[in-house]
Amino acid sequence: MLNALARLLGIVLMAGTLLVAASDPIAAAQCPDVEVVFARGTAEPPGVGGVGQAFVDAVRAQAQPRSVNVYPVNYAASSDFGDRIQFARTVIDGIRDAGQHIETTASNCPDTQIVLGGFSQGAALAGYVTSAEIPSEIPPEYRSYLPDPMPEDIADHVAAVVLIGMPSERFLRDVGAPPVRIGPAYADKTLEMCAPDDNICNGAPVGGPSIAHAMYGVNGMAAQAAAYAVARLK
Repeated sequence: MLNALARLLGIVLMAGTLLVAASDPIAAAQCPDVEVVFARGTAEPPGVGGVGQAFVDAVRAQAQPRSVNVYPVNYAASSDFGDRIQFARTVIDGIRDAGQHIETTASNCPDTQIVLGGFSQGAALAGYVTSAEIPSEIPPEYRSYLPDPMPEDIADHVAAVVLIGMPSERFLRDVGAPPVRIGPAYADKTLEMCAPDDNICNGAPVGGPSIAHAMYGVNGMAAQAAAYAVARLK
């Protein structure tokens, strides 16, 4: 009787070991090799937007055989520049969403390499996500509304940051937004791409976007940005 019980217990324990061993690869398989976190541009519909899709397609093609997952930053990408307070809230929502997703990915999938990117307004958002501190230009009474900067060690999980057509410092200053200051932990892995005639990012006075601002998906620069990111994958 005791021998039979011992054998039964051994079988149960062995089965449990096999189940655990079998479940680990499944859990690992749910984590992609690469996670692209991308914020679309102003007024683009939910998703990664046209430029973002060109970038993602190029990353997938160039990163093979690695698996690539895509997370579109959840924010309004508002074009309502008249209400600056409400507009700022939508950008802050995006900063918080992107930061939380990056931190969650780093925690749940520590071997996944993250690529953070954005286009136009989304590029500024992505740049803010990397900041090591809340911009000093933010009035004290508003600072409590902003998410805390990501922990410094999160940068170890981010392979590259790609900012396409990001509003220039002059543009941001003229519309009352703080400058984008890339955090020191991200500086040497960040690429800013600006077409020469793109008046949003080239330092021109504030105005409606030039044709060049809409051409990143077809002018080869999205593919160049993808090549930069893929070259930094391990």
